[in-house]
Amino acid sequence: MADIFSNATDFGLMEPSSEPDTVLPLYVVTTKSWQAWYQAAADHHQRWIDGQGFTPKPGRVITLPGQDGTLAGAVAIISDQPIWDAATIANALPVQTWQIDHHALGTSFDDSFLLGWALAHYRYTTYRDKPAPARASIMVPAESDSTRIMGLASGTYLGRDMINMPPNKMNPAGLEDTARALAKTHKAKITVIAGAKLASDFPAIDCVGRAAECPPRLIDMRWGKSGPKITLIGKGITFDSGGLDLKPSKAMEMMKKDMGGSAIALGLANALMHANVPIKLRVLVPTAENAVSERSMRPLDIIDTRAKLKVEIGNTDAEGRLVLADAITYALEDEPDLMIDFATLTGAARVALGTELPALFANDDNVARAIIDASNKAHDPLWQLPLFDDYDRHLDAGYAAMSSTGASGYGGAITAALFLRRFAGTDSNWAHIDVMAWNLSARPGRPKGGEVMSLRALFDYIDGLAHS
Repeated sequence: MADIFSNATDFGLMEPSSEPDTVLPLYVVTTKSWQAWYQAAADHHQRWIDGQGFTPKPGRVITLPGQDGTLAGAVAIISDQPIWDAATIANALPVQTWQIDHHALGTSFDDSFLLGWALAHYRYTTYRDKPAPARASIMVPAESDSTRIMGLASGTYLGRDMINMPPNKMNPAGLEDTARALAKTHKAKITVIAGAKLASDFPAIDCVGRAAECPPRLIDMRWGKSGPKITLIGKGITFDSGGLDLKPSKAMEMMKKDMGGSAIALGLANALMHANVPIKLRVLVPTAENAVSERSMRPLDIIDTRAKLKVEIGNTDAEGRLVLADAITYALEDEPDLMIDFATLTGAARVALGTELPALFANDDNVARAIIDASNKAHDPLWQLPLFDDYDRHLDAGYAAMSSTGASGYGGAITAALFLRRFAGTDSNWAHIDVMAWNLSARPGRPKGGEVMSLRALFDYIDGLAHS
């Protein structure tokens, strides 16, 4: 799977052991410490800065000349949240190797600067004739936690690559290949359930994917021997046509991203394993393509689930919750300490919160608050929506069994989460994240295309659990 991991080898970060021919100083300064740095700067640097009309705002950078007029360094301005400032700075600097000089900060160096720098270097070029142009590199300070930074960067690159892959390549078989390559890299155990066993033991997953040319399957990966039992579940619908309730062409245009939940789960797993976080990790990915053929499920079909709950299909385009239902049931049989599912589940969540703010649901409000705190610290936003019990009645409005969608056209993100709760139960430590997994436009460090929203937040939360 060289295509999948091709972008995950160069983050623009150079380890201290590297010895480049030329290294230039990059003075990293906050807006508060700018004046002190400026007053201490050489006279010719002060004159140069004044002559350029430079304004010290976060994310801005100015190169500095030597006495002979050659490039001698640069000064960059950051805020209290340097991750995206760093991404802007990395894009603006000339292609050189830079050495951070952060003494003017007056505080310890924030590793999120290096992560922002690494994320700014991401480009998806697998199917382009020319590689991405060279970009500036930076030396990693010895005091930085390079293992954590590299883990988060590689997990993000992997997840973005997976979502950006064309759906004829990232089909259920391609997703399985990716998971197997990841398992091999980290010496994790992996099993894949497909065919007759999937149909008998995971009937909802089979029902969703049986119409497609590439058959459905359930990927089960395990890693780690000590620490809390953490299970990640990722929705792996590699393309969603809507089934017989066919999507209009515009709505179908980006449906290769409907496996974004699986990309987040596997990207997060990659980060956790790379950083050697002490947990017992399990990743479940129910993967299928929601296609149209003579084997497609129909509206008002009644299907079986692993939990023995009968489900009446309200809309064939609401297939993600069906594959998650079987995976959640399977996960609970192992009694995890924490179970989190990631899914591009509803347009309703996007209507409620927009495309850049994933919705978080959780059985335990204390857990939800802790995850939100982690998201704020990681600058990886999440917003809690309620598991509003009164809406649970809508799921019982099916003609002959529990409805997969409910009768109401309102509160769709909540209704979908409540459907999943029917399988997760109310006593499990379960969280559900309804995510866009796509940047509609480009910003520094966040290019247009696939995005692993919530990965950094959940890494920090799980890392905290493992070390508590």
